[in-house]
Amino acid sequence: MSKYTPLTAFLANAAPRRLKLTFAEIEQVLGFPLPSSKRYPAWWSNNPSNNVMTKAWLKAGYRTEQVDVANENVVFSAVSAKAPAASAPSQATSPRSGRSPLHGCLKGTTIVMPGVDLTKPADSEWGNVYD
Repeated sequence: MSKYTPLTAFLANAAPRRLKLTFAEIEQVLGFPLPSSKRYPAWWSNNPSNNVMTKAWLKAGYRTEQVDVANENVVFSAVSAKAPAASAPSQATSPRSGRSPLHGCLKGTTIVMPGVDLTKPADSEWGNVYD
């Protein structure tokens, strides 16, 4: 049992899908002060290997957003219906296609306008050698 288990339980039982909490409110839920590293935005990242507390909110199915260290508050946003994000198996390929999950992630981001010949050099001087 982690010392951050109370945060996991609190978030898992939270009704709103987006929850803005002050650092003081988080400390009240935990029953002890947050470490001094709370003042660094990177400490609030959603990387599960970042720190033990990160695993607490990921396990509850939440991610951090809008971290405001100056005003000491953070928004927790539900990523699923309480599905544990931290325990999801890591797969290098998609089980259906055998391809990387990133395959096709940029589909539709580039548009070739009608009449553009992609085989023609874009610069009329391309390939010219100057002495």
